[in-house]
Amino acid sequence: MSEQAIVAGGCFWCTEAVFRDVVGVSAVESGYIGGHVENPSYKEVCSGSTGHAEAIRVTYDPASITLPEIYDVFLGTHDPTQLNRQGNDVGTQYRSAIFPLDDAQRAEAEAAIARWNDEHPGQQAVTTIEGPGEWYPAEDYHQEYWEGEGKSNPYCLAVIPPKLMKLRKSFQDKVKA
Repeated sequence: MSEQAIVAGGCFWCTEAVFRDVVGVSAVESGYIGGHVENPSYKEVCSGSTGHAEAIRVTYDPASITLPEIYDVFLGTHDPTQLNRQGNDVGTQYRSAIFPLDDAQRAEAEAAIARWNDEHPGQQAVTTIEGPGEWYPAEDYHQEYWEGEGKSNPYCLAVIPPKLMKLRKSFQDKVKA
């Protein structure tokens, strides 16, 4: 039986591309969560005025990858020390956040952030734990973006391959063949 997790680590095209390569992940959907506007559009979220984060909803098989491993991959493939930004993407819509779906996920999120902080002395994750919140799928053209037009988008070409290399280097046993 599959389970889901929702995380936000900057541009959703980038986090989606990473998690599509993770063993045990059967689906990744880009969307918006954590804001105060119903059914926000990409343009509204990008303005920073809705309070939403660009996020991904990961569907995974817990027999192949555990929730702690999902959170470890998430924290290990973006910069959880940057407040409200990832690289050149600046604003609360690009915050590092975990949106637990229940109390058990919240406890795992707290443990994952503590684990990351313990493994990176002198650095502090600013990743927030938020929610519950309403999930809004992003527009169709954002889904599977890297597999489509993303590979011809200069922004994606600059940002996504380094994240995929980090995944392959740091989480070799979690990468699909």
